[in-house]
Amino acid sequence: MSAHKHFLLHKPYGYLSQFIYELKRKKKLLGELYDFPEGTMAIGRLDEDSEGLLLLTTDGQMSELVRSKKVTKEYYAQVDGIITQEAIEKLKKGVEIGFDGIRYVTNPCNAVKIDDPGFEPRSKKIRDERHGPTSWISITLNEGKFRQVRKMTSAVGFPTLRLVRVRVGNVYLDNLKSGEVKEVGQFSL
Repeated sequence: MSAHKHFLLHKPYGYLSQFIYELKRKKKLLGELYDFPEGTMAIGRLDEDSEGLLLLTTDGQMSELVRSKKVTKEYYAQVDGIITQEAIEKLKKGVEIGFDGIRYVTNPCNAVKIDDPGFEPRSKKIRDERHGPTSWISITLNEGKFRQVRKMTSAVGFPTLRLVRVRVGNVYLDNLKSGEVKEVGQFSL
């Protein structure tokens, strides 16, 4: 059998983190971005509205390893309003969010206000400047519940407008452009 293939992808806004979508509505899928080899799977997911680093592999064991090691993931979130230090402290300690109809308190995490990271504009405009100021924060987690970062920032009063994953373990998004794919030898997490 041939050696496994591993890829880094800067998932653009509006794409699902999957190759097949069975429901009726037409969705943009990963296979439209690159001619991935058969058997390629995404390790973890980013929701349709999120962007950034997605690891893909043909090695199912690698996928399991990444998920089982509780690998940290770092996100840059553009939030509605100028986030306060008080809100950041709440995020760091853990906040209560809903998950599958159950209340859940997030694990402590690292959160810090950052300058605008200067990402290229998104395909769909975030919103008009007349709606008030926005700010950026970095959140690093070792868990990943469904839409967790969005729920966390909302829980402290600063809804997420744009979410970009910039790191998984020791693998960084770096200068990968939106929609760009890079084949790598191995993931060094």
